[in-house]
Amino acid sequence: MFGSLGNMASLLKQAQEIPKQLKQMQERLAAMTFEGDAGGGLVVATVSGKSDLVKIQIKPEAMKPEDREMLEDMIVAAASAAAAKARQAVEQETAKITGGLNLGGLQGLLGG
Repeated sequence: MFGSLGNMASLLKQAQEIPKQLKQMQERLAAMTFEGDAGGGLVVATVSGKSDLVKIQIKPEAMKPEDREMLEDMIVAAASAAAAKARQAVEQETAKITGGLNLGGLQGLLGG
């Protein structure tokens, strides 16, 4: 009987550590950047760990006036690819902290 109480106390202590670990994870992720590219590297987008677009690089050969629509599509594709990498990193880091538990809606609180 007392053994299960000890386990419960241990679980409660671990649960109390989660907010601290999540804050540390958010700080680590905020300092990270993720790149996505499109058009074989003609367009490269960089996003922060919070999925904020921070940089777009466009190679000169992608800037042909007659290919404007294609360039716009490549920019969107590159930014989406970079944001997907950032979301994946958030999910992986969250799983490390929560042990894979589904804490419903936690991703939204982390900017994911």
